[in-house]
Amino acid sequence: MKAVINFLKKVLLVIELFFVILIVHWEKVLFVGIIALDQFSKLKIVQSMSLGESIPILGNFFRFTYVLNPGAAFGILPNQRVFFLVIGAALLISFAYFFPKINKRNRLLKFGWISLVSGSTANLIDRVQTGKVIDFFDFGFGAIFNVADVAIVSGMLIMIYIVTFKMDDDERARR
Repeated sequence: MKAVINFLKKVLLVIELFFVILIVHWEKVLFVGIIALDQFSKLKIVQSMSLGESIPILGNFFRFTYVLNPGAAFGILPNQRVFFLVIGAALLISFAYFFPKINKRNRLLKFGWISLVSGSTANLIDRVQTGKVIDFFDFGFGAIFNVADVAIVSGMLIMIYIVTFKMDDDERARR
């Protein structure tokens, strides 16, 4: 019985440590989590599908379609690998400079920044490795995208919302 109680104490300690890390370092967990989820999902698509293959998930509404995108959203600026690498590096540098300056209480702005930069970093990993980004979410409207793209768009929308509706004029002037 004593061994079971000691085991349960250790399990509770691990759970407590997990939550402390999650709460105290939520920014790092989110950053790494988005990149890991994106890269893992892309790996599974590459391992289980052929290039160009499409698998219906919700009929014609939603499919997994494995494509390699040499450009940005909707395939714009195709084969501009150096441009995207420079933009990705510039974004990482600006993030490293500006992120620490964000008020600790403005968690939503931090969430937006982290989403944008982690998504960009995940796609940057693809561009460094192959020059193309693996896309697979297909809603049939022309754009096929991935987890990183969702993070980028979500981050941008959050940041636009905050700058437009939540910051007062003094805060905007200081930025």
